Amino acid sequence: MPAVPVPRFDQFYRYAELTRLLQDYAAAAPGLVALESIGKSWEGRDIWLLTLTDAASGSDGDKPAIWIDGNIHAAELTASTTCLYWLHQLVSGWTAGEAAVRHLLQTRAVYIVPRLNPDGAELALADRPRHIRSSTRPYPFDEEPVDGLTIEDVDGDGRVLQMRLPDPHGPYKKHEGDPRLMVAREPGEFGGEYFRLIPEGTLKNFDGLMLNANPDREGLDLNRNFPSGWRQEFEQLGAGPYPTSEPEVRAMVDFISRHPNIGAAVSFHTHSGVILRPMGTASDDDMTPEDLWTYKRFSELGAKLTGYPAISIWHDFKYHPKQVITGTQDWVYEHLGALFWVVELWSPNKEAGITDYKWIDWYREHPVEDDLKLLKWSDDHCGGKAHVNWYPYRHPQLGMVELGGWDKMNFWRNPPPALREREAARFPAWLQQIALSLPRLELLRAEVRALGEDTWRIRFAVANAGWLPSYVTKRALERKTVRGTVFQIHLPPGVSLVSGREREIGAHLEGHAPKTSQQAFLPSREITADRAVVEWVVRGARGTALALTATADRAGTVRTEVTLD
Repeated sequence: MPAVPVPRFDQFYRYAELTRLLQDYAAAAPGLVALESIGKSWEGRDIWLLTLTDAASGSDGDKPAIWIDGNIHAAELTASTTCLYWLHQLVSGWTAGEAAVRHLLQTRAVYIVPRLNPDGAELALADRPRHIRSSTRPYPFDEEPVDGLTIEDVDGDGRVLQMRLPDPHGPYKKHEGDPRLMVAREPGEFGGEYFRLIPEGTLKNFDGLMLNANPDREGLDLNRNFPSGWRQEFEQLGAGPYPTSEPEVRAMVDFISRHPNIGAAVSFHTHSGVILRPMGTASDDDMTPEDLWTYKRFSELGAKLTGYPAISIWHDFKYHPKQVITGTQDWVYEHLGALFWVVELWSPNKEAGITDYKWIDWYREHPVEDDLKLLKWSDDHCGGKAHVNWYPYRHPQLGMVELGGWDKMNFWRNPPPALREREAARFPAWLQQIALSLPRLELLRAEVRALGEDTWRIRFAVANAGWLPSYVTKRALERKTVRGTVFQIHLPPGVSLVSGREREIGAHLEGHAPKTSQQAFLPSREITADRAVVEWVVRGARGTALALTATADRAGTVRTEVTLD
């Protein structure tokens, strides 16, 4: 059997290399890792999904599962690295006999899609890259721009920086203490040396006066294409012509819809260094209290284990105070009722020692002292590559300009190579704890008692061995996306039912999470709400074997057999 591969976490893999790496994992651990394509991207690339579970202890569909994805946005490549990191930790941990990993993969399934958007990532990793939002499909129109600036790498160095042009009407000036840094011109200021800052790119039909940056011809945002809360382009940019119109999103939606055993999901993005929890469309006051308590509990665990703060999307992470943004979190939690988090990997601000900042608000306005800290961080820890010193370049349309400024792809959207593994390594412990907390159906008892010569009572009892209830969230109950425990007796020829039904739908099962503290005024009376029992009376010949199954959508399936004896 081939050895377990050892990936490079300090580099981003192109599509062909990534495919070979995933194939190597499947070949190295055939009873543990299965690789499949869940669909094709717009350009026809396979969207790879890995299923990790111990096949000897049951199929993935019979076990509760967690879903992990990354790189839905084109240039957010560290998200893919983080998925690969947990994949490697699970496979190597299993091989090394780590008890927690073995228990996880014997009792649960893990679904990992390292790169949900292979086309956009390939464009971001091209020799002359462009950094679009998501898919490479032209949207909302097919036409190439006839004028204006297209943002791209013009000098072929693999970076998309900024262009600096002297202009007496320009809004920027050099910082007095460090002329590399461009700062905003003060209100009413005049008489100095001023500049325009323009994204690096090429121009069409420039008249020497008017200059505008074109929106990306590829205007889709795959994270806005999910069914729940979908809105048209005039309300939500990049949402596509209709929900799941895009093959990448449709592949994910189809797979999760076919796998009701998925009780929790985490989607990795960049950047901000924060864990985001639902809801995205309503405040905590409007959230089902039990779900809010669960989210806060697991989010606090995430903050403790990763070092990332955990915050509410609605309350703390809006692009605009009046704007509501819907996406994956709304579909997975608000629509399906499964637990879901978005992780925004990596914070250059924090790395530079900027601690007093609030996520999105910082990008609207912040003190120049923060920029100086970031510049020092570039000098001291990035070899001066995070902020590129301005250098002259003869632009094909503009003539002599200077290129430089922040390399956002390699140091803002993603950490520098030396820090990528460190960021990815923050998450396996938290992901594992979520997965091990999922509900899990276990056999308690399957017994037969003779009631007469050919009449028998069969008693079948199961329990939820997980921390979470079998339905996972109250939202799932409200939306009717999960059923209670489904018991089934499979009658062979010659056996008939005297009482009971072949299929019985029983109660939902609570988990072992305590509902109240031991000092509560009103302690819980539901002492065995984690258990369910069903009885049948059958008529059949002694020695006949009967199969029994019990299934809870998000807690898995129990299969057993009894003999009339």
